[in-house]
Amino acid sequence: MRTRLRKGTARAAILLFLAGVPMGAQAWWAWNRHEVFPVSDGVWEVVSQVGSGAQDYWCGIGDFALRELRTKATQRIYIWQGIGPSVTRPKRKSVQFSLTPPPGSDTQPRLSLSVKAVGDNLNAATARNYCTDRLEDLFYPIN
Repeated sequence: MRTRLRKGTARAAILLFLAGVPMGAQAWWAWNRHEVFPVSDGVWEVVSQVGSGAQDYWCGIGDFALRELRTKATQRIYIWQGIGPSVTRPKRKSVQFSLTPPPGSDTQPRLSLSVKAVGDNLNAATARNYCTDRLEDLFYPIN
């Protein structure tokens, strides 16, 4: 009787866990293990991980644009919505990107890397290059 109760409890726990997992759009995993989700037509969200910085978001969208969307390396990627709450992963931060500039946004190049200014942009190859900035983390992780 006790074993049945434990098995039933385990099954119930698994079902409760699965019920809490968002089953909407499937995540695409960037090289740096950041999730990329479609948010609306032509807009994608890169979801943060603990310790994410601007280069991580740009790496995620650059990798997605080149490998998944098969864009040209020169394709501009624009910040559609700066860093803020994720719409696909509650309690996480994200940045939304698009291949077209947001209406009325300032798309002039900036001197620093940011994920705050709507309209800020990089080409896909430059964004993807931020993935290689952290190669040492793979081989010499900080513990």
